Amino acid sequence: MTISQALALPRLLVRQRRKLLRAILGFSETDLFLRAERELTPEQTARYLAYIDRREQGEPIAYILGEASFYGRDFYVTPAVLIPRPETEELIEDAKRLAPTRVLDLCTGSGILGITLQKELSASVVAGDISSEALRVARRNADRHRATIQLIESDLFEHIEGAFDLIITNPPYIDAKVLPELEVARYEPVLALDGGAGGLEIYQRIIPEARSYLNDGGTLLMEIGYDQAKAITEMLTDNGYHAIRTRKDLAGFDRVVQAEYRRES
Repeated sequence: MTISQALALPRLLVRQRRKLLRAILGFSETDLFLRAERELTPEQTARYLAYIDRREQGEPIAYILGEASFYGRDFYVTPAVLIPRPETEELIEDAKRLAPTRVLDLCTGSGILGITLQKELSASVVAGDISSEALRVARRNADRHRATIQLIESDLFEHIEGAFDLIITNPPYIDAKVLPELEVARYEPVLALDGGAGGLEIYQRIIPEARSYLNDGGTLLMEIGYDQAKAITEMLTDNGYHAIRTRKDLAGFDRVVQAEYRRES
């Protein structure tokens, strides 16, 4: 089978076929065009067809290839961590405007937020997750990008010490009742998706506890579900946060909530 014949298979979208084949061959898009008549080895053909079978069964390409892009960098991913989404990059944009020097990344997963901020801002970063498997992925990514971050196995703030200018988090926020109906739950880790009743249980823990770990005037920056802005804003207000702002993603959905905490003098 040649490259052109492989790409002509009537299976999957053409862009997905090209991505899978590029990964197997280590080719660029230009290489696929210029070397279209190159014969695949039997091993490459078998691997390509196996990848297509897995994708047709619904497995995400990121897990098939073991890699996903986030904020211009490639990150190692496994089914132990969520696949990075473009909308989560909104958190990075807001964090960069704040220019913190000390950052806590809660529910770090693959480490994309903490690692990206360490590289972009040269910030001191602590990243925590309850999952030891996720932390192994995060460590591999930190080593890959030569990012100096401290990784801690912790149920939210359980083993966290110190104070931070910024606490950033993309926690589980899908309603537990809805989650079984969603395609995302077939492959991605339920631990990183299940936000309990209404998807709000983790926020109900983070928001009050974060006050003890923020420097005076520090910021809590959180990704949220599209329908959670009102409830989370009320939680923040009730817990004494100020300058509460909600920002929409490129699709027009509420996606990021930012709030400042100041201690009474």
